Amino acid sequence: MKRAVLVIPHEDFRDEELFETKKALEEAGIGAKVASTELSTAKGKLGGVADPDILLADINMDNFDALVFIGGIGCLVYWDDPLAHKLLNDSFSSGKITAGICSSVVTLARAGILKGKRATVYPGDSKELIDRGIDYTASEVEEDGNIITASGPKAAYEFGKKIACALKGGEGRC
Repeated sequence: MKRAVLVIPHEDFRDEELFETKKALEEAGIGAKVASTELSTAKGKLGGVADPDILLADINMDNFDALVFIGGIGCLVYWDDPLAHKLLNDSFSSGKITAGICSSVVTLARAGILKGKRATVYPGDSKELIDRGIDYTASEVEEDGNIITASGPKAAYEFGKKIACALKGGEGRC
């Protein structure tokens, strides 16, 4: 079974982006674990809750096929986080699906893995991509090689479906 780890901020993750993405993955038979900086109950911006399965510091990408960063205002804690950047670079360089939705895409950009790639992001953060020379497409969901990005909550289920398809070998055909 393919496995994905979904990284959320401990406070103010975007509910739909976690729950709809996870639902799409699980419906496709992909195992989905949730990671955060604490194991206590995490709180979403809209009041949803999630109990993380693993600490961010304990993620071993040898155990996962995809690394997915979830957005929401709380995800800004990862924008310049060295551990988040290391995990993203390790995932990307090993050819694993590396993904972000909404404002979390800025973490991917600041980690340096979007150079020369097409990507989308929450529209209010598009300047972060454009200023780094990333091909900002403004699409709902964008796939470029092993990178998958999405614009926000409305795209969460499709984002999850795109990740699942790519994990099953359908990159470019999803």
